[in-house]
Amino acid sequence: LHGYSPSLGITSVREAIAENLEKRFGLPYRKEHIFMASGAAGALAHAFRLVTEPGDEILTFAPFFPEYHPYVDLTGAVLKVVPPNLENFQINFEAFEEMLTEKVKAVLINTPNNPSGVVYSTPTLQRLADILSEKSKEYGHIIYLISDEPYREIVFEGVDSPCVSYFYDNTIMCYSFSKSLSLPGERIGYVAVNPACEDAETMINMCGQISRGIGHNCPPSIIQLAVAQVLDKTADLSVYETNMNILYKELTELGFTCVKPGGTFYIFPKALEEDAKVFSQKALKYDLVLVPGDSFGAPGYFRMAYCVDTEKVERSLEALRKFVKTEYATI
Repeated sequence: LHGYSPSLGITSVREAIAENLEKRFGLPYRKEHIFMASGAAGALAHAFRLVTEPGDEILTFAPFFPEYHPYVDLTGAVLKVVPPNLENFQINFEAFEEMLTEKVKAVLINTPNNPSGVVYSTPTLQRLADILSEKSKEYGHIIYLISDEPYREIVFEGVDSPCVSYFYDNTIMCYSFSKSLSLPGERIGYVAVNPACEDAETMINMCGQISRGIGHNCPPSIIQLAVAQVLDKTADLSVYETNMNILYKELTELGFTCVKPGGTFYIFPKALEEDAKVFSQKALKYDLVLVPGDSFGAPGYFRMAYCVDTEKVERSLEALRKFVKTEYATI
């Protein structure tokens, strides 16, 4: 129980996760397609090293999680960011196709998305898969799709939230239990290589070797065994949709432009002045902690998190109203 786990993870846990994925998504996952990792960050660290060599390029889409930059930089690969589609924060395909050169070995997506809360739709994922299939053939090498999915379970009612691996065989899923079970301090997740992916089982075995070289090997045995018992369960995630609806209503009534989130616990409005850093600094005077969108690849926007009790969200509304009416009364 307290010893090191096997380098790929505890066998029974990998079997349980594979069985759960097969039951949920209808894809024939087996333990040979699963590698246990120390959260989604650890999973990404392995995925990047699986499919790139120094100098290769990985594309991702703004707005994006800014820590992707150091994660990729440490591999020797180069992260390039596709500008955002500001209309709805789905993929900016025109810019993407211009940037999808022969040097690109992987495309990284995050859906549901941090910071926008947007969930990539079925048409978005199908078009992405079609482009990757076409370009893989044209360039003579696989372009892998790495899907960062820590918010997979936090999707709001009525939102189209398809399984990314349905669309593209060469998909590597990186998952964390941190958000779904509300236990981020336990640092547990996994890599799941699509069973249809070329050399899927070899890739999982490679993860075991990579882990020893980067110090991410053998996640804690106790928490591996624990999550295997609750794969069909989540914490009470309904509070996030309640909080989102409260904030979205207030923000739009105050004059903010905002894409309505389909999941996560973030909302990403446009600031009321051009410089979101200045806007966010002003908000601090009203005890509002906002994150400027510059680091997410979307200057002029800001992120609000609502992973708190609904009462706290409701209490914040008066401060938000006072901030807007005092600082931006003429808008």
